[in-house]
Amino acid sequence: MAMSPAITTLCENSNEVFLDVAKLLLTYADNILRYPNEEKYRSIRIGNPTFSTKLLPIKGAVECLFEMGFEEAETHLVFPKSASVEQLKLIRESIAAERDQRLQREQPVQPTAHTTTASASASAAAPESSAAASTQPVSPPLLQPPSLESSMSFFVTLQSNFQHVMLYENPALQQKAKSHIPHQQLSSAAQHKLKQAKEADPEFKLGIEDFLVLELLRWFKQDFFSWVDCLPCSSCGGSTQNAGSLSPSTDDLRWGAQRVENHYCQGCRLSTRFPRYNNPEKLLETRRGRCGEWANCFTLCCRALGLEARYIWDSTDHVWTEIYSVSQRRWLHCDSCENVCDKPLLYEVGWGKKLAYVLAFSKEQVVDVTWRYSCKHSEVLSRRTRVQEAWLLHTINGLNAVRQQSLSPERKKVLTERLLVELVEFISPKTPKPGELGGRNSGSLAWRIARGETRVADSGTSAQAAGYVFTPTEQEKNDRLLHVCYSATKDQYCRLSNNSELIQSWDQCVWRKESVFRKVENDWQMVYIARTEGSSMGRISWKFDVAPVGMKIKSVSVMARSQTFHSGKVCWHLQSGQITTEFSGDGKMHSFSNLSGSSDFIVVAELSGGEGEAFWQHSQLFRQSLKETEESSFEILIQLEDA
Repeated sequence: MAMSPAITTLCENSNEVFLDVAKLLLTYADNILRYPNEEKYRSIRIGNPTFSTKLLPIKGAVECLFEMGFEEAETHLVFPKSASVEQLKLIRESIAAERDQRLQREQPVQPTAHTTTASASASAAAPESSAAASTQPVSPPLLQPPSLESSMSFFVTLQSNFQHVMLYENPALQQKAKSHIPHQQLSSAAQHKLKQAKEADPEFKLGIEDFLVLELLRWFKQDFFSWVDCLPCSSCGGSTQNAGSLSPSTDDLRWGAQRVENHYCQGCRLSTRFPRYNNPEKLLETRRGRCGEWANCFTLCCRALGLEARYIWDSTDHVWTEIYSVSQRRWLHCDSCENVCDKPLLYEVGWGKKLAYVLAFSKEQVVDVTWRYSCKHSEVLSRRTRVQEAWLLHTINGLNAVRQQSLSPERKKVLTERLLVELVEFISPKTPKPGELGGRNSGSLAWRIARGETRVADSGTSAQAAGYVFTPTEQEKNDRLLHVCYSATKDQYCRLSNNSELIQSWDQCVWRKESVFRKVENDWQMVYIARTEGSSMGRISWKFDVAPVGMKIKSVSVMARSQTFHSGKVCWHLQSGQITTEFSGDGKMHSFSNLSGSSDFIVVAELSGGEGEAFWQHSQLFRQSLKETEESSFEILIQLEDA
């Protein structure tokens, strides 16, 4: 039977170290198997001295626990009720078999010392690849923060991510990823846009790689990967709801899916399994997930194209990628879920995230990059309470020292120079750019509201330059009425409250739009707004602001028409400050009394879901016959009063 990756890594330790760790691992496993109903045997406190000194520093040890089925909690590693006992037995038996073989060899016993130095010496003596050597963990430094459990938990996170990114360096896996990427097509598009930019500005400084990154982001979001809130029912194709967890299978665990979501269909009472795969090779096949899967697979694709990339972990539950720009000599923020590049303040300013720790992991180093993503450093510092700053710096330096042992002096010098450039960037004043001021686009509205990531920038900021804002004219102020209609057939807005002023084209009055376009079906004589072909999510919004003319809102009424097919979804909501209200696109007028006294609001429509190759057409806004010229598709009526 082939060994698992974790056991293979564990076997690279010296004989004495392996036997000591194997004894601990087998004890953990046997206690669960003997006493399956005893909760105390199903969790391991990370701050436990035995765990933190005899197991945590040893290469492959914690990974074996993860392969058994343990999951990381706040202060413990936990073997959940849903975990596979068969998988636990499988890993346990493999470790026991290797232990028995080593005992039979009766090799001379070497002095034992469970320290970084001992582990490093043992590993150096054993034949191994450079990649395996570079993933060797280091022990936690002696300097500890107030809470030992907190520091150990943080150390596990650091080490787990630092080891995971080495998967991206596998040449065979990079080649497999590259086979999925239309490299020539993306390169040609990048070359064309670079040429256009230089023709427009002979002093233009960006390089071909910068444009290739933009093309890769666009392709990944629009053509390759898809977002999952809940999978359609595998039986009837209907909608499902996340109903907790299911036990992972042996194959799930093989691909790093410690957690399997149960997407339950209320209609046919069946469960559809959604394994949360953590292996980027598997994600090249499934091509779906949430931000974890997106960043994981996208970072691999970047490395497959030869781009220097690193995986970014945010303690407030988001992940993304950074790519090094040779022409700009700096790291660029890249979020494949949002298809955005170089918008680092997006999370703090746009989404309203309360950042604390943001760490970058590459094959060569760990870097604390929190300060790139914040313009509110004092607030961030007040939230960094999990570990002492000196402990974190010492730990990161220790991890980097081990990982960089095999690097040349020249390469180490390059990394040091880059870090100095980053430090200057971190302490430089930052001002949000227009593209950093909006709320999150990926994920369902309910999911984003639950995470607190729907916030849109306040009115009066430079974000208004990003789109059209309806503000009352003098006539509308005097009449205390703003009344706008849109006709999909005519493709025009009519401002009824302003002498029936006409504005042509659907996107001329849009506040923001993403991955949507106006589709005319001449064969069916129908017109509608849909997602761009292949896009998993589309979004469009309209903004109304009455404050510039000294008014406030008395009441708002909105009528919108939308239509879905198969499992397509359209979600309408109206947002004002912290108030978000959903409504139906059923063609009926909906009134919103809760906006009374407000000065601005945004109407948002989100399109998702669908099936088959034409899934992007299965959620539509303003579907209308080309013969219907009088009926409105969208209507907003705002009663005004003095502020």
